[in-house]
Amino acid sequence: MSEPRLEDIEDYNTLKGEKKKIVLAVILAGLIMGVIYVVAFKVFDNKEEALPVEKSLNKIPMK
Repeated sequence: MSEPRLEDIEDYNTLKGEKKKIVLAVILAGLIMGVIYVVAFKVFDNKEEALPVEKSLNKIPMK
């Protein structure tokens, strides 16, 4: 059994055909998911504090 050689790989120099389409689809899917994440973060990010704290506790009450 011999080692594979780079010259024997059919698309060594360039991606062609089905492999090129798959690589482009994966890259586009990643970019689309990134854009959706950024938009959702900007829309749903609540910069206000949900429960405002009006005073701090000096001592924790013990039972």
